[in-house]
Amino acid sequence: MSAELAAAWTARFGDEVSTEETHGGLAVGVPPELWVDALLFARDELACGFFDWLTGVDELTEGFAVVAHVYSLERGHHLLVRTRVPRDEPRLPTAVGVYRGADWHERETFEMFGVVFDGHPDLKPLLLPDGFEGHPLRKDFVLAARVAKPWPGAKEPGESGHGAPSRRRMRPPGVPDDWGPAAKQSAERPRRGRRPGEGRGSGA
Repeated sequence: MSAELAAAWTARFGDEVSTEETHGGLAVGVPPELWVDALLFARDELACGFFDWLTGVDELTEGFAVVAHVYSLERGHHLLVRTRVPRDEPRLPTAVGVYRGADWHERETFEMFGVVFDGHPDLKPLLLPDGFEGHPLRKDFVLAARVAKPWPGAKEPGESGHGAPSRRRMRPPGVPDDWGPAAKQSAERPRRGRRPGEGRGSGA
């Protein structure tokens, strides 16, 4: 089935698309300008009338991948349709005109990754509180909660609450060394004065 689907994509779009067999279906990569055409082809020509989900993936310097999973109830095949938008201007035409179910998925991807879906009927925050700044699923987003309370991840000896104290506390992943209250306190803390006798040799 995947081979037949791949041949159908190649026949329709030629070298402009790439196909890859995955567990349970076929993944198709398309350029952003073919995003809506690809979804229309999946719906109308390949009978993928069931929209499952759409989300983003932060690929750092390569930009953001946008992936949609659709399914054919009649023929029983799955498709992952994906594209990539640049990090400095992450924009993509909305898929709501093809799959109405993409509405909330695009809103979530917009607020979590910052990908703008041009033509969306109501592109506003879906999950985050009013006034929230930033896009929390970007890999460069600092998770303040990791600084505000102990991080429950891997610990060095002594950080588990018992045993000898650690010589150095690990900073949680995603938190820069110069960020947060700990860095501020370190910068503001006055240098400790020398204690009487400190620094002298044993024979002094």
